[in-house]
Amino acid sequence: MTTVLVVDDQDLVRAGIRTLLAADPQLTVVGEAADGRSALRLARQLRPDVVLMDIRMPVMDGLAATAAIRADDALAATRVLILTTFDDDEDIVEAVGLGAAGYLLKDTPSDDLRRAVHTAAAGGNLLSPTVARRVMERLAATPKQPPPDPRLSVLTDRERAVLARVGLGETNEEIGRALFISPATARTYVSRLLTKLNARDRTALAVIAHRAGLTTPQP
Repeated sequence: MTTVLVVDDQDLVRAGIRTLLAADPQLTVVGEAADGRSALRLARQLRPDVVLMDIRMPVMDGLAATAAIRADDALAATRVLILTTFDDDEDIVEAVGLGAAGYLLKDTPSDDLRRAVHTAAAGGNLLSPTVARRVMERLAATPKQPPPDPRLSVLTDRERAVLARVGLGETNEEIGRALFISPATARTYVSRLLTKLNARDRTALAVIAHRAGLTTPQP
């Protein structure tokens, strides 16, 4: 039995995906989330085999949530499959670079989607030939290491540590426990980061953290 967490900010879309997957007795939807932060919380709680992840969502988008899931050692067995309406080169390349097992559009035929979930759960990767070619072209033209973000040079070591935890989708309470500080102190650090990095919200901070490689496990 393959367990699936469905993540999309539209109720009707989630209901449709649940119905579609229910046609396969070997697939079970164990949870639903309407944003990336809820998806991360449920993934840690439910440990699904596959997360079907939308990209454009409030609170935390699907790319940030994908990065956080892939960076969590406790979720090493969970595969993320992007399912979105957006056929955008940058999103595709970033999703693959963050460790997504595949990138599918919402007009994918039902049988193909169910087959994709099984493939992802078995450890396979799913990119159509067209998408694969575009990914290879973009990666070939992109440096392997992202250029350093000059804004990070103004951060203290503790601020960088907090930024990394924000990138993992952690709450102030979780950051406090991880760094041995109070939730109030964690909140102060987050506010300071918003100001120093000119970020509009925690999601923007998470994107900065991912692009700077702060959430990537070190060898």
